Amino acid sequence: MKNGLIYAILGLGVFFTAALSLSMGAMKIPVQDVLLILAKKVWLFKNTAVDEQFDTVLTIVRMPRVIMGLLVGAALGISGAAIQGIFRNPLAEPGLIGISSGASLFAVLIIAAETALLAGLSNLLGYYLLAFGSFAGAGIATLVVYQISRNDGRPNVATMLLAGIAVNALAGALTGLVTYMANDQQLRNITFWLLGSLGGATWQIILCLIPFVIIPLVLLPTMAKTLNAFALGETQAQQLGLPVGRVKRWVVILSTMAVGASVAVSGIISFVGLLVPHMVRLIFGVDNRRVLPASALMGALILTLADMIARKVVAPVELPIGVITALLGTPVFLYILIKDKKKITR
Repeated sequence: MKNGLIYAILGLGVFFTAALSLSMGAMKIPVQDVLLILAKKVWLFKNTAVDEQFDTVLTIVRMPRVIMGLLVGAALGISGAAIQGIFRNPLAEPGLIGISSGASLFAVLIIAAETALLAGLSNLLGYYLLAFGSFAGAGIATLVVYQISRNDGRPNVATMLLAGIAVNALAGALTGLVTYMANDQQLRNITFWLLGSLGGATWQIILCLIPFVIIPLVLLPTMAKTLNAFALGETQAQQLGLPVGRVKRWVVILSTMAVGASVAVSGIISFVGLLVPHMVRLIFGVDNRRVLPASALMGALILTLADMIARKVVAPVELPIGVITALLGTPVFLYILIKDKKKITR
């Protein structure tokens, strides 16, 4: 009963934070009008009149941004919880196995490259070229890490961690090299993308993002039982008859799918995948059957809140959302680290 109440509170928090975010902007829309317009979208209050200008701004400009924030936050939150589960380390995050760094490298290459081939692809694909490129980079980096970590056909977590560190270092060095060689305009685009933003959201991007996020959101919680057994050690989990190797493989694949697609559309957003599972465990405990779905809800809530702050603090200028998540996340993370450092390093 207690857990159901917490889920309900988190769900309501996500809904009302999203409604408040929809009301904010250059054109202020009262929250009651936002709720009425949303109700009409699901065929409620059909005979009630709404302001057409409010409806247009909400539908075309703000709803895609808020929905993308909810999807990206949920993807980062649940992926962070799952990655921490297989590594048995609360300091782990999706970027640890090269997902974010691989996506960053390919995105920076696309932004900085001025070749005839890329120009032709850019004319054909438009904004999707950057999204496809960063998603491909995330997949390639994770595949390299996974292949290096395989031992007798099964991935070894310790080797995966070390391979991830090496791939992150290499990708970071190459990203720095490309950034150093970029011109002023390319440098501004690269910097803004690396700091993260939800400003490029459109309905077309949302439609591309949804399957890459919904599939991990549905499948990762089904692996919670095995992730719980990981806390005892891989050997003990195998002795219990649980499919340890298969779960590790699918957690990596699904996390890459979710985080790679999120990074592709929003850039690098730090700390969500690392911090959100910590916050959830303080409320729900360590049982992944509750931690995974709650991390998705908490991630959506935190990222939507961070986006509101990014748009409001220095309006009408918009701060990069990655700056906000880092500023919000660092003090909380340091507090948790100092408070639980014996437990974390055990």
